[in-house]
Amino acid sequence: MSGTESPTLTELRALAPLHARAQGIPAARCRAVLSRIRTAHGDAADSWPAVWNRAGDALAARGRHLDAARHYALARFPYVDGPARERAQRLCVRSFDNWRSAHPGISRTELELPALGGGFAAWTAGLSRQAPRPLIVVCGGIVSVKEQWAPLLARATTLGTALAVTELPGVGENTLPYDAAAPAMVSALLDRLADRADVSRTHAVALSFGGHLALRAALTDRRLVGVSTVGAPVRHFFHDRDWHAGLPATTVHTLARLTGRPPADLGEWALTADELARLTDLPVTYVAALRDDIVPLSDAAALARDPSARRRFLMVDDEHGAPAHLARIRPLLLGSALRDLGIHPLRRTALEAAAGLRGGRRGRLRT
Repeated sequence: MSGTESPTLTELRALAPLHARAQGIPAARCRAVLSRIRTAHGDAADSWPAVWNRAGDALAARGRHLDAARHYALARFPYVDGPARERAQRLCVRSFDNWRSAHPGISRTELELPALGGGFAAWTAGLSRQAPRPLIVVCGGIVSVKEQWAPLLARATTLGTALAVTELPGVGENTLPYDAAAPAMVSALLDRLADRADVSRTHAVALSFGGHLALRAALTDRRLVGVSTVGAPVRHFFHDRDWHAGLPATTVHTLARLTGRPPADLGEWALTADELARLTDLPVTYVAALRDDIVPLSDAAALARDPSARRRFLMVDDEHGAPAHLARIRPLLLGSALRDLGIHPLRRTALEAAAGLRGGRRGRLRT
């Protein structure tokens, strides 16, 4: 394990620009907020959550609810550990709810799953009982709240799909335990939306640990017809103790907080050779980052071992999540989803062209 203390301010400062960029917060704005922070935790006026909360409050007071939600999301980063971050989590959801009131196509779905030990919520768009569309389920990783997907929800009509964005267990509003049974939440969500979406054709755009959850869900739920992911742990992450020793403290502590166990104790989460073989026919688009310090490149290789597997790979020179390549990766993930759902060939070709794929051609991609 990397260190014994909670994530330091130095590490949080280093991570903030990556997460700010992913949410559309300008770099100058991020630097200005960071310059006022002196401590990583607690409720003091110069603490991480207090400073980001005040920035969110100022935006909310001006009616800029989506920008406020983005700042609150960083205030609760990387996880709720006290009143200030709990406030940030609550106001992130409230501000997003205020924003979506101007977007009548975006709705909220809540599920309580006593058998799994909790419940979760999803923001949805493009649902219709009269004309159900194929579904894209979106989920981030261990520090990503569902509210960061607002721009995608607003595009549901353009994409011609139904959308549902949610969170991993223990993240945001999700109160489910993050354990071996967690992938069942995906099937529960599909069951709930089955009267308003064509869930028999569902593609998961699921990043990092969300990708791992989606791959495990696909083992038992054939309604998942494809997975697109960035930096998903698959096999080696869960077994390589030498790799664990170099993990960022934020990853170690967040994962331990969600699962109740250190990474070294999650070995049974690794997909076995037999399970990977069962996923051979599942189309998977995987973006790997050369400088990823969280998920080893060998996890992408584990998916590529069988030459007959339906895989598409893109490798970029970047950090975990490939934040510097979002302009290319987002259209790639969406184009792959439309391809696997078998809809909108012109739109998916345009998306793949935006991702830098010549002619939207298939195959194993390299950069």
